[in-house]
Amino acid sequence: MTTHGVGIIGAGNISTSYLELAPLFKGLDVRAISDLKPEIAEAQAKKHGVRACTTDELLAADDIDVIINLTIPDAHFDVTSAILKAGKHAYSEKPYVLTLAQGEALRALAAEKGLRVGSAPDTFLGGTHQQARAMIDQGAIGTVTSGTAHIMSRGMEHWHPNPDFFFQPGGGPVLDMGPYYITNLVQLLGPVKRVAALASMGSATRTIGTGPRRGETVPVDTPTNIHALLEFASGATINFSASWDVKAHHHREMELYGSDGCLFLPDPNFFGGGLEMADADGKVTAVDVWDHPLGRANQDHGGTAQANYRAIGLADMMAAIAEDRPHRCSLELATHVVDVMTSLLRSGETGSFVDLSTTCERPAPLDPGAAGALMRNAG
Repeated sequence: MTTHGVGIIGAGNISTSYLELAPLFKGLDVRAISDLKPEIAEAQAKKHGVRACTTDELLAADDIDVIINLTIPDAHFDVTSAILKAGKHAYSEKPYVLTLAQGEALRALAAEKGLRVGSAPDTFLGGTHQQARAMIDQGAIGTVTSGTAHIMSRGMEHWHPNPDFFFQPGGGPVLDMGPYYITNLVQLLGPVKRVAALASMGSATRTIGTGPRRGETVPVDTPTNIHALLEFASGATINFSASWDVKAHHHREMELYGSDGCLFLPDPNFFGGGLEMADADGKVTAVDVWDHPLGRANQDHGGTAQANYRAIGLADMMAAIAEDRPHRCSLELATHVVDVMTSLLRSGETGSFVDLSTTCERPAPLDPGAAGALMRNAG
């Protein structure tokens, strides 16, 4: 397999995951990192054995084939455009753009340059979510008719020392956390046909609860409480709630109801977790989880073992180039998800159903064998 030189623009917290996890996958060699704050890039470069450089140097580097865009969401479009114009493939953190027009512009630019664009999230490629996909495709619960998905918490200001951007246009629970949930629903059920939503703000300000700015208030200029309906082209309807105005709740992250049973899925923000199924009589039992390379716990998070394989989407994209096939974390999928999210927010403003103007194919499944083929040591 060809080894691809990887660069990173944006040396914030998320860059640590890519720097630590990219070496798990064949064909990826992270070589350089840049940031608007050179000292941050220098620190990450020193810690992880790569070189620090300016963004212009990274864009011009002959040994870099693909660049990961880890800048703030508002900068994603401009940075990804610059990457493509520099003749390099691009892979972006979510959401990869903030408007459908930006997504279509990147689609045109990538086609013009003959380059690939990929986007997180890639958590839907995790072992448990892929097992759920296989069960649905095999008819384990019959035809999926409906379901629920819930993103609910008190909000980011309780743990993030600088939460300002979460509460500005381009932030909010739909654009920040929605990509994980909606992408997983699309890979399980196919594209969305139309949406409707009610949206509100629980408070005009938020008070920072940690760090040096503790006690400082920040304004809220985007909805923080969205309750929506998603109608899929398949006919399935999903009740989707995304709120940062909830102190506590008992909702499961994702449930799918079929003609012959139900599936209860783990948080799509993560690669693994437990999976339960109800049969036609309503009896709920735990599903024996696949021995899937992307479902095995490999990190400790506060005393809880979790599976984290961020960068699998990038590895699959680079392998897809060599194999001349579509990659799973595709521009088409990401654009459709952006269309869903922005349509939800527009519906929240207008009070009307919004028909989606995009569609996409379901990404190909990633069974244990296919996942193992992308890894240096699948075990």
